[in-house]
Amino acid sequence: MKLNRHLLGRIIFTVSLLLTPFAVHAESNPAGGIKHQEDVLSLEKAISIALSDSTIIHEALSKYNAALEEKKSAFANFLPKVSYSYSYSRFDDQPYTKFGTTKIPVSSKDYCYWDFTVAQPIFTGYALYTKHQMAKLMIDLKEVEKRLAILDVTKSVKTAYFNILVAKKFLIVAEETIENLEAHLRDAEKFFKYGVIPYNDLLQSRVALANAVQHWEKAKSNLEMAVSTLNTHLRMDVNRPTRVVEVTEVFPSAYSLEQLTAAALQNRPELKALSIALQNADYAIRLAKSSYYPEVALIGNYEQMGDNMAASSNDYGNDHNASVTLQAKWLFFEWGKTGAEVKKYFHEKTSVQEQLKRVEDGVSLEVKNAFLNQEVAKKNIKTAEESLGQAKENFRLTNLQYREQMATTSDVLEARTILSQAQTNYYSALYGYLISEAELERVVGG
Repeated sequence: MKLNRHLLGRIIFTVSLLLTPFAVHAESNPAGGIKHQEDVLSLEKAISIALSDSTIIHEALSKYNAALEEKKSAFANFLPKVSYSYSYSRFDDQPYTKFGTTKIPVSSKDYCYWDFTVAQPIFTGYALYTKHQMAKLMIDLKEVEKRLAILDVTKSVKTAYFNILVAKKFLIVAEETIENLEAHLRDAEKFFKYGVIPYNDLLQSRVALANAVQHWEKAKSNLEMAVSTLNTHLRMDVNRPTRVVEVTEVFPSAYSLEQLTAAALQNRPELKALSIALQNADYAIRLAKSSYYPEVALIGNYEQMGDNMAASSNDYGNDHNASVTLQAKWLFFEWGKTGAEVKKYFHEKTSVQEQLKRVEDGVSLEVKNAFLNQEVAKKNIKTAEESLGQAKENFRLTNLQYREQMATTSDVLEARTILSQAQTNYYSALYGYLISEAELERVVGG
């Protein structure tokens, strides 16, 4: 009776799975009618949704926009800076100066002052130019990081998508296994009834069917988890019954390892990022060296001072003045600080160079590993397909032999086990190839 309840649940789940494409959800819409469930997702649609909604890509885009603003900020340093200041002072005693014994007032008790200054940098030891160039490199770096995020999200979605397909196939295999073992159990019960087989053969058949039901439950759970994983990548409700379009045909491609490696060394975002970091290190050295030079600026100033709030009335001197100043500053001795900064960035540049070599070696290894995995998966499709055909025929013949009592229960169960394994091997090879292709695309850099 317990087995029948499992069977009933399995049948209900299978029917619901088959009817899912035609199911509708009674969601309210402005017209008060029924809103149909979303269309079945194709791989291209799933990738499009993920790329538009991914938090990883949104994060990378925000960093890219921040780099654009940083470049604007760096460019603003080339332009004149305008400042304004205002002050008011109230003296307890009127300021004066002495000429002999005579006190001569020099200001009223109320003193107001304001000035307007324009400062234009003329030479900064190439510091401003270098900072601007570094800001431009930062934009390039954030663009690379955005590309890296797109590659990672695309690969994750493809892998999750294909995992749903293989999980569905495994569920179908589990369903078929139960159907075959149910038919076998009916035969075994008839044979036992007429005393053709011993009771332990009948028990063996029942145990095999119970195990198959458990495997079906596990396969169902795996499918639900695979769907939830894709939902997470698409930023949908984790419990949403997302449906995907089946991939019915696989066309294995031929690749050259040398060409793939060359493409990866040229396209991989990680290598481009390190190349940018290397350029940035050169600019960091140049920026540190800018402290060896003097800084020159042109400063224009207009000021007013007086005893009223507008500083326009002054009985003790001129109430306004203007000046133009050419200012040079040179900090020429800091106990070796600038030299230490320059050496520090030289060492950091060497560090980036070594890191670049290490990552290049790692990329070459990743490409070879992905290439070999795809070659294995491609070959496994053909061998698994041949093995599946043989396993089907073997089970068919063994089942016929059992009905003629030319084979035992163990023979039938073993044949079904071999067939189930051949089926899972075939689907694993088929979708494993697609997953390996997604991995190869990622390691090559798109």
